Amino acid sequence: MSIIDNRKAFHDYFIEERYEAGLVLEGWEVKAIRAGRANIKEAYIIIRDAEILILGMHITPLASASTHVHADPTRTRKLLLHAGEISKLIGKVERAGFTLVPLDLHYAKGRIKASIGLAKGKKQFDKREDEKTRDWEREKARLMRAKI
Repeated sequence: MSIIDNRKAFHDYFIEERYEAGLVLEGWEVKAIRAGRANIKEAYIIIRDAEILILGMHITPLASASTHVHADPTRTRKLLLHAGEISKLIGKVERAGFTLVPLDLHYAKGRIKASIGLAKGKKQFDKREDEKTRDWEREKARLMRAKI
């Protein structure tokens, strides 16, 4: 079940591969995400010291959050992957010109996971072509409904 989707990522990038990663979160962050108060639209993923980190993911603290915890809504959070997956991603990002983008947050067996995508950037003409294809599919569906 998806919590938050990053539709902007599909508009800006060709997604080649998908990975599921765990997130290192604090208690108030889990409660806020379960309440739907997270945003990954402006988030991006970097690799630093053989660790994968997500930056710019905004989690708005709940009003009922604990008073003794200082909530930082945009702190850098670590992503959890297997060592083999991390080394594979490092190789593709550094050599092949790919980038890592967050695609969504979802539940898996009661835990909050992030789907990340290995992506290549789209050019402007690619985006226009996708928009034309989408418009044509919509028009085609409208015509098929009209015939029935």
